[in-house]
Amino acid sequence: MNAAAVLDAAKARGMMITTAESCTGGMVSVALTDVAGSSAVFERGFVTYTNAAKMQMLGVQKATLDAHGAVSEQVAAEMAKGALAHSAAQLSVSVTGIAGPGGSDHKPEGRVCFGIATTTGCQTETIEFGALGRAQVRQASTNHALGLLLAALSS
Repeated sequence: MNAAAVLDAAKARGMMITTAESCTGGMVSVALTDVAGSSAVFERGFVTYTNAAKMQMLGVQKATLDAHGAVSEQVAAEMAKGALAHSAAQLSVSVTGIAGPGGSDHKPEGRVCFGIATTTGCQTETIEFGALGRAQVRQASTNHALGLLLAALSS
């Protein structure tokens, strides 16, 4: 996925972007800020690896974490909405998943939940990348998040 295309689309729409990342550890933010001129549309990124960070920095509710776990569309939604609430951006993407190694029968390695939020709403989805290995799951998640941003900017 081309981060430059995301930035060009955001610039054309006059929108600022923020990210809320867990399993990608900031890789989406890095992809965007690797492009010269990204400061025109990239507002900030939140790397919230622990549940405590998700709650403190993004306002994810403890009850949501307890009921659904960090790797859930419910948490992805709260992360995406929280990133908007704690920034000056109009578009956010969130990523929370199990990059591996490990996982469980209930939440296998390679399961990643995404949220995409604007000031008018939030959508979520879960992608099963499979046990590709930690680096590959993280890169696939980064690429998917960039694709979600581009799709949101193109709609």
